[in-house]
Amino acid sequence: MKIGIMASTFYRTKLSEMLDAIVKHDIHSVQFSLYCVGLPELPEHIDLKLCDEIFNDMQKHNIEMSAISGTFNMIDPNIEKRKDGLRRLNKLISVCDRLGTSVISLCTGTRDADNMWRGHPDNDKESAFNDLVISLQHVLDFAEKYNVILAFEPEVSNVIDSAVKGKRLIDELKSSCLKVVMDGANIFHKGQLPNMQNILDEAFKLLGEYIAIAHAKDLDHDGDAGHLPAGRGLLDYDRYISLLKQYKPDASLILHGLGENDADECINFLREKMK
Repeated sequence: MKIGIMASTFYRTKLSEMLDAIVKHDIHSVQFSLYCVGLPELPEHIDLKLCDEIFNDMQKHNIEMSAISGTFNMIDPNIEKRKDGLRRLNKLISVCDRLGTSVISLCTGTRDADNMWRGHPDNDKESAFNDLVISLQHVLDFAEKYNVILAFEPEVSNVIDSAVKGKRLIDELKSSCLKVVMDGANIFHKGQLPNMQNILDEAFKLLGEYIAIAHAKDLDHDGDAGHLPAGRGLLDYDRYISLLKQYKPDASLILHGLGENDADECINFLREKMK
């Protein structure tokens, strides 16, 4: 298992300086975002020369791009925005090989029109799930053509808000290119924290074989995604790491939800837990 980090944690105006800062912490795996080179996460146009420059800089620093972020609201109530996101996602899929990655992380989305990470009562409707299926059907054939994994993240504020719904989505679409970003801090609905061990066990039992990458952050309450640096909240990291070792022992475990000044503490915390 490799400890990685969101590259944007060490944001610099020059990519080489960002990567320099990452390797100083003996980290050689990142989840990347085109935001790191001054672009939107899903830009209108992706220059192939820029892709080659990113790839070469990553190689020079001996850093693996374990995944790249490709999030947008996949069930946006504005259908035109949804279509635009799908079109841009296809562009990102087409350049993954040039960038040196085969995994794109996704947000399954919400009916909230303003914030794709905010919950909405209509997320529980069958129509929301069906719209997500339709969105993914539009891109999975393209992903299969380019051998790219699309990894969605179960999250309590989104339409796929549990491991059960995540497994239903996988069963519905039956694509080898559809996988999971596992984040143990994102799956606890209100009142579930006292049952943490069983919730984690169920999540890995249902989704463990489909994990592409995992995230490492923490939470201080249920009913919302976690927002704390790893080791500063309530997540049972002994159980979480044990399950990752059991189901995905070669995972990149990407630190998330931390500031640059938190990096040393969180990296050391994970290294101790992984021993």
